[in-house]
Amino acid sequence: MKCVVCRESAVIDVRRANSNFCSDHFVRFCQEQMSRAIREFDMLSSTDRVLVAVSGGKDSLAVWDLLQRSGYQADGLYLGLGIEDYSDTSVVFARSFAQSRNLNLIEVDLPTDYGYDIPSGARAARRAPCSACGTSKRHLFDKVALEGSYDVLVTGHNLDDEAAVLFGNVLRWQTEYLARQMPVLQARPGFPKKVKPLIRLSERDTAAYCILLGIDYMVDECPMSAGNKHLGYKEALNSIELASPGTKSDFYSGFLRKASELFRSAYLEAAPQGGTTESVEDLTHCVRCSAPSTSTLCAFCRLVEKAGGSVGAEQRGLRSAGDTSAAQPVRITKRAVGPEVSTTAPLRPTEVEAEL
Repeated sequence: MKCVVCRESAVIDVRRANSNFCSDHFVRFCQEQMSRAIREFDMLSSTDRVLVAVSGGKDSLAVWDLLQRSGYQADGLYLGLGIEDYSDTSVVFARSFAQSRNLNLIEVDLPTDYGYDIPSGARAARRAPCSACGTSKRHLFDKVALEGSYDVLVTGHNLDDEAAVLFGNVLRWQTEYLARQMPVLQARPGFPKKVKPLIRLSERDTAAYCILLGIDYMVDECPMSAGNKHLGYKEALNSIELASPGTKSDFYSGFLRKASELFRSAYLEAAPQGGTTESVEDLTHCVRCSAPSTSTLCAFCRLVEKAGGSVGAEQRGLRSAGDTSAAQPVRITKRAVGPEVSTTAPLRPTEVEAEL
């Protein structure tokens, strides 16, 4: 198997592109695919201050690395969810990545800063764990991005993620969600601009990218995701992709080219006259945290209240990796500190912990 670019031995095949690549040219392929998505959907400019939502997994670390290699000024944001050993381990990967590259990593910890974790919060609110997790992430990602004056919030959603969500929305004809399923959500009052630069790369691509560059990442799936319907959608699409390579890419890119604007136009026509927001409902502000909300209390503050937590971070400020100081009147972002971690070869979890 030869690389289609240089004819040297290939290390990976990308069947949807009918191509094989050596290590160097596969890395370039990933960079080109991300850059193409950024240009096509006007995601980022060279002067933007970028905040990357980082989980310690392959996708978020890959997109952070790709953005750095492409010259973007990008900081990371890690949200500690309090999910048993999973959260304790995932933060190690996020920190070691930031430390090895001298990057900013902001950390928010639900148990410490808000007095609840996802398992207990989901039980108290009688919600599925993924629902409680999504509510927490959306609120805190928006909060940190806005308070930090970042221009764009980046997430690591890849082609497989977006195709699975689209598949589920089509199966149920969730027209409101179809109208909003775009790789870019523009900034609005109370919401930052959000982009997904990895929409042209698959999960297999990002995993291979990390392995080839020695980026160690959290391999285990979240233990709370068992039974998540989108995992079933991914399995179904993977079966189709195996028989017909390129199906997922054609499905998602075809939707963006041919159908997304139709759903969006129909959705906006249903909005109140003159309305241009993403929601047909009039937004007010949460009386507790001032975030945009459709009711007196936003979904996040209702979750915190039911879980018996408190909005403590409002007083303490947000912490940066390596910061162990007491209460801070403002959010302070600092370079992640610690010994340099080599990225020339993959590190196993025990080795990362030893480095830290």
